[in-house]
Amino acid sequence: MTETVEGSGRARLPRSARRKQLLAAAQEVFVSNGYHAAAMDDIAVRAGVSKPVLYQHFPGKLDLYLALLDTHAEELLSRVRTALAATEDNRDRIHNVMTAYFDFVDGADRGDEGAFRLIFESDLGNEPAVRERVDRVARLTMQAVAETVAADTGLSRPQAELLGAALTGAAQITATWWLDADRPVSKAEAIRLMETLQWRGISHFPLAGKPES
Repeated sequence: MTETVEGSGRARLPRSARRKQLLAAAQEVFVSNGYHAAAMDDIAVRAGVSKPVLYQHFPGKLDLYLALLDTHAEELLSRVRTALAATEDNRDRIHNVMTAYFDFVDGADRGDEGAFRLIFESDLGNEPAVRERVDRVARLTMQAVAETVAADTGLSRPQAELLGAALTGAAQITATWWLDADRPVSKAEAIRLMETLQWRGISHFPLAGKPES
């Protein structure tokens, strides 16, 4: 039997559906108010549930925040890995990774505007559990790019990770700047510009086993 939860006077929902509803409400409140100004009362009201229902799923505000971080960190990592695996053409890989970051920051393709701020601009960065998650997604996305760079160029792992950090860091910073600047150019043009810049640098590293041109 599907497990359900019920707020006073409200329709019963499967537990997974209620959790998704609560996370969506929490995200809206966290993005609008920041972690410290957000209140569990506000989240319950936004979700249209009683506080006891909210606490059935999440013992506290930090638990809610960490659940959101886990969801969005996994989404970003999945986007980057998919972008790299979709082609063996390295310029296309750069294009795909830039697109992954711009789409993630934009949020329009999933009706999820502002979610990226929970990872890239958290006001809870000194909380160890938050810091660990933020550092983890940065490390894993960098390593995903570095693995491709190392395999294709024959560079050492430290060298490849330095380039991976540069590529993913530039993608994050420029995508965030583009959004905060109110999309001064189209997303497609922003991606094209960054792809061109990055490709002009990385393409000078010869492919492993091939002579440098």
